[in-house]
Amino acid sequence: MVMKSSVVCLVALALLGSLCDAQWGHQDPHKPSNRYQKPATPPVRQEPSKQMPQQPQQSKQNFETPLTWTYPEDPKPEVQPEVPFELRHPVAAATVAVECRERDAHVEVKKDMFGIGQFINPADLTLGTCGAMAEDNAAQVLIFESELHDCGSSLATTEESLIYTFVLNYNPQPIGGAPVVRTSKAAVIVECHYPRKHNVSSLPLDPMWIPFSAVKVAEEFLYFTLKLMTVDYQFERPSYQYFLGDMINVEATVKQYFHVPLRVYVDSCVATLVPDMNSNPRYAFIDNHGCFIDAKITGSASKFMARTAENKLQFQLEAFRFQGADSGLLYITCHLKATSSAYAIDSEHRACSAEGGWKEASGAHAACGSCDSGSYEPAGNSNTGTSSWGSGASTGMSAPGRKIRDVSTTEVFEWEGDVTLGPIPIEEKTVS
Repeated sequence: MVMKSSVVCLVALALLGSLCDAQWGHQDPHKPSNRYQKPATPPVRQEPSKQMPQQPQQSKQNFETPLTWTYPEDPKPEVQPEVPFELRHPVAAATVAVECRERDAHVEVKKDMFGIGQFINPADLTLGTCGAMAEDNAAQVLIFESELHDCGSSLATTEESLIYTFVLNYNPQPIGGAPVVRTSKAAVIVECHYPRKHNVSSLPLDPMWIPFSAVKVAEEFLYFTLKLMTVDYQFERPSYQYFLGDMINVEATVKQYFHVPLRVYVDSCVATLVPDMNSNPRYAFIDNHGCFIDAKITGSASKFMARTAENKLQFQLEAFRFQGADSGLLYITCHLKATSSAYAIDSEHRACSAEGGWKEASGAHAACGSCDSGSYEPAGNSNTGTSSWGSGASTGMSAPGRKIRDVSTTEVFEWEGDVTLGPIPIEEKTVS
């Protein structure tokens, strides 16, 4: 026991001594310095040492069961399957039938007019201004009948046909008071063509005698024309404009239709400022039954061209203006004749030009012997035929008259008429 107490005392003394030494190691400024104490060595400066940050003492927490939750993905568009599809365009339905009769037109229209399986209202369909006259319920067909000149029809004429045109109008109206319709408006053109050329008699033709009926039909389909042509006479000239010094190329024709071959003649021609051939001033450049006197009077190059076809006669007129006239417009009115091509060329049926002497277009120069006997006065009035002219710059056409001449007891048929061509503007050439 005593031994343990002594040991504790020794330990306490040692600790006390250590504490005193530590306190006296730092000199107190208020404590007197020890004169005999060795100077203290300056402390060695130590660089601060960098200490690495201590890692926190943490541990990753693990879940016993792994997480399965994730962020939701954006919705993806659904892939459309390929569907076999083809847009069907509507096609014209063959639901209208026409029968062209001698005096009328017979039209049948299916009630399913558009071919869509839906019937139309018969009151909505008219042929021109006429409604349906009958209805075939068994065949589901509407029936229209109209004379050729009724129900607002129109007539057009070509060289080969007479064409009567009707318009089949469909104007649907709302059904049951609802403001809707299932079909749209429609218009169908209905035409009936009738040939202009046909045999009016099965009897053989006797060249010494022509039935009156045949002559009458022939008169209705015989026409004279005048046309402005291109330089080569191959086409009709699209412009009527000329200048002084130009050659005006004119072609006279006769459309003969049912006739035997015909030969056309330009009996006389007069130029005027207005369509009236009897107005003043007036200038006759062809006179005395086919004598082209313009070259004789003015020294121009006007002349008939060599005949290329019996029913055509071509000539050239050198352009001119009337003195003192400011308009520069010309109207040409010609009196044309036609006879059978078998009839001989004579002093009343000729086409003579003054080319160093009188020359006939068909080569029968002897027929021009009496051309110099004319007085070259302006042509007189003509009472045969009818005059006609188109509005503006158009080709004239005339329906001729007919007269009979007794030559050597042979009956000769002759047709004649007046045709006006114009207006033809003639401009002066500018001089630079």
